[in-house]
Amino acid sequence: MSKVTTEIRVGIVGGNANAGWTKLSHVPAIKALPGLRLAAVATRNEQSARAAAEAFGADCWFSDPYAMIRDDEIDLVTISVKVPAHRDVVMAALEAGKAVYCESPLGRSVAETEEVARAVRSNHTAIGLQGRHNPAVRRAAELVSSGLIGRPLNATIRAPTVGWGPELSVAYDFLNKVSSGVDLLTVTGAHTLDLAQVLLGPIIEVDARTEIRWPLVKLIESGEESVREVPDYVAVIGKTRSGALFSAEFEGGVQQENLRFSFELRGSEGWLRLTSNSPFGFQAGNVQLTSNVAFIEPEATAVPSGTVETAINVGEVYAQLARDLHDGTYRTPGFDHALANARLIEAVRAAEWGPSALL
Repeated sequence: MSKVTTEIRVGIVGGNANAGWTKLSHVPAIKALPGLRLAAVATRNEQSARAAAEAFGADCWFSDPYAMIRDDEIDLVTISVKVPAHRDVVMAALEAGKAVYCESPLGRSVAETEEVARAVRSNHTAIGLQGRHNPAVRRAAELVSSGLIGRPLNATIRAPTVGWGPELSVAYDFLNKVSSGVDLLTVTGAHTLDLAQVLLGPIIEVDARTEIRWPLVKLIESGEESVREVPDYVAVIGKTRSGALFSAEFEGGVQQENLRFSFELRGSEGWLRLTSNSPFGFQAGNVQLTSNVAFIEPEATAVPSGTVETAINVGEVYAQLARDLHDGTYRTPGFDHALANARLIEAVRAAEWGPSALL
């Protein structure tokens, strides 16, 4: 893909004018960053597409996502639809020669993710594992690599979420089903284990335990019960290539006032801690770094202060991807990174039946 020398025109596939991740993160990030323009929004019908474009301030709308993808006025296609639709839309965008930013997970399975990753040619790609881009996370990684806390020994990670509890809105009942491609492990687990690899290096061994604590889930609006097919609790222990050990707990059904994400790393000479009270966890922003050793404060976020916190880390992805598009570089973690993450999550699933080695 050739360099982009003017503003980057973004077209988003998927978007609800009233709620959803597009509204909470992608739109405010794009509108807050210089050099990016929200050129179009595409959904599967005219009414929702028009409403989304008006609500988000997009230049135009499409009721056919594939027509938007083919439009020469679009430089970067953002995929923000349900996971089962990722494969076809992403493949079309790659075929059209566009840069592509896709929400995580990239595919419903490792095989599907491999297929999509293989289709990348010179396209610039980005995967929505945005927590690693947070300035506090980047500073923590620098602190570890500097040796100031000594050799990393072990980490304790807690990642609770309000999702996957005993009650759920009808609109989110799909999260209970295997066919959705989205569950506690592919969302909270994937994002958090990705962060673990930023700080500790590649994970090479895992062992895990998963549970369905609420097999019947009450659907709030109807009062009906839905059968939960996916875990609402996951515990992982693992080892990284550096020799550091970690334990991670992903827990659904936690009340919002009790949410506290924490990543505590102990080294031979000191410690550091990353925390967040966001309902979206480490991937949403507002991450705080503390340590017993002195460190330079994290850089200011790419999106201006005052922008909603859900746009912070997504804004960091767009900012890095924009630099790549302008400079002709490929520094943004893309679909190869998505494939590595998918393989890690698959290893965690397999590890419930016995320890799993990734290498």
